[in-house]
Amino acid sequence: MENLSVSLLISRILLKMNKEHDKYYMLEALKQAARAAEQDEVPVGVVIACKGKIIARAHNQVELLKDPTAHAEMIALTQATNYLGNKWLSECVIYVTIEPCSMCSGALILARIHKIVYGAADPKTGACGSVIDLVNNKKLNHRIDVCRGVLEQECGLLLIEFFKKQRARGKK
Repeated sequence: MENLSVSLLISRILLKMNKEHDKYYMLEALKQAARAAEQDEVPVGVVIACKGKIIARAHNQVELLKDPTAHAEMIALTQATNYLGNKWLSECVIYVTIEPCSMCSGALILARIHKIVYGAADPKTGACGSVIDLVNNKKLNHRIDVCRGVLEQECGLLLIEFFKKQRARGKK
């Protein structure tokens, strides 16, 4: 019985440490999202970490590049695969301020990313459980662990404020 309680205590400590790491990386992703908002882009930010090191940072660049595929996740994937010199990101975790869409989720599946950690859910296009659960579809050859709601309020507030300003200016 004593070994069980020690194991439980260790598990709880490790879980708390993981949550703190997740918050740190999500704060880095939020910095990227803020950069996107400053550039009049939808404020989505991403970092990809591998073995405790950030290997990619990106934010949306759809408006700048006039490219509907220039989502933060897609740009970060390219950076990470270039950094590692490998198309597989099986030891990497992506931290994104909003739940990835189906395009980005599909790319994350193809890259074999280990885990997705996101802040705010996306009830309109989310593909990690909100609208569809593409990343855990048993018909696909890879499934991704998902951690939802890390700094959810902060991530959601950034999006709410951005779209409020856009509507006030007669945009989007």
